[in-house]
Amino acid sequence: MKQISLIFFLFIILITAINLQAQEDEDPIFYYQMEPLDDSLFILIQETLFIDPPDPKAEIIVDLRDPNNQTISVRGALYPFLALPADLRAKVITYPFKINLEETVHFGSVFTKVIERLRLSRVLNTPSVYQISPALGYINPFIQVQGGERFGIPLKTDVGISFGFGTPYSGVLETNFIEANFHILGFRAGIFQSANTFVELKEFDNHNNLFVSNGFQISYVVPFGNFFEFGYLSASQRLNETQILKYTKQTVNKDNIVLNPDGTIRYQPYLLDTQSFINWEFRYPIRILGSTRGKIYVARFIDEMHIGYSGREHTLGGSVFDFRFDAMFNSPVRQPQYVVDIMVQKIFDMWASSAIAVGPSAIVGTKKNGSLGITSILFNLRIKVGTSL
Repeated sequence: MKQISLIFFLFIILITAINLQAQEDEDPIFYYQMEPLDDSLFILIQETLFIDPPDPKAEIIVDLRDPNNQTISVRGALYPFLALPADLRAKVITYPFKINLEETVHFGSVFTKVIERLRLSRVLNTPSVYQISPALGYINPFIQVQGGERFGIPLKTDVGISFGFGTPYSGVLETNFIEANFHILGFRAGIFQSANTFVELKEFDNHNNLFVSNGFQISYVVPFGNFFEFGYLSASQRLNETQILKYTKQTVNKDNIVLNPDGTIRYQPYLLDTQSFINWEFRYPIRILGSTRGKIYVARFIDEMHIGYSGREHTLGGSVFDFRFDAMFNSPVRQPQYVVDIMVQKIFDMWASSAIAVGPSAIVGTKKNGSLGITSILFNLRIKVGTSL
């Protein structure tokens, strides 16, 4: 585990060094594709051209090579560049993230073109204003079906609500935890309860699952940037005998409880039953590969330690995708496990192209026979509601 954590941090340090050492292109570019790293600008361009609905990740190509016939292409449709007002044209011309379409193609391009399109010089960017706000950081336009950040809706300035399926750190088919919260000025108060729909889909390697009853939680974000949150969680209802038998499957088989040869318990699920916990998360908001939301974090949740990274709408070589990694490396009951989510945009058409992302999610952990392998895998889905923050 220590080696994996070290590799993760070395990766972050490496991409930071690459960003600091990279040199910007000095020659002017007259024929280029705008990289989709600025949602508000992309939406404004399309609204000005009466494109409805606007796509914040649309393909926009600018051709300024002929002073008498300058054009801008949006999703394959061609418009005169002068159709944009002067201030907007200036923003397009000075846009810093460009893919030069006039680059010379040579025999070595088959090996170098992909690397050039990765734009490693722009791997790391500063976070957005909302990401660093202790009162507004919860606002999140992304709904994820299982695990990950909570979907946050602002009601009035820094007052809002949020909800999520699974814990912020869980993977697919891992837990029956769901939650709903109320936010005001950095405070969060909410309830959680069980919903067994997803966990009932999985028939094997359930010995590392998390099962809950219901309860409440409160937390507070320290008002010096959105970097530290601490709180209290209490499971207020005891699991009854029927639920315990169901979650351990003692009446059917021993799939959820793995026994040693002498009959003692080797692996078993985590049953949250009338227990209370102090939780905390130390995070650093960051934008990697132009992601609209991103953070690295270390957290303690229900006495389990987590370390990881999550980010939305990364842009790499023309692809747009979400990525999440979480390592749970210490638990009073469960074995260490590693959660990986990769969800890709632009799979569907029209408005769904930028609103929906889908892709595989997996959990790597200790299998029933004691070996390391994939204990859970399924397609995950997220939907984007509104513009990015």
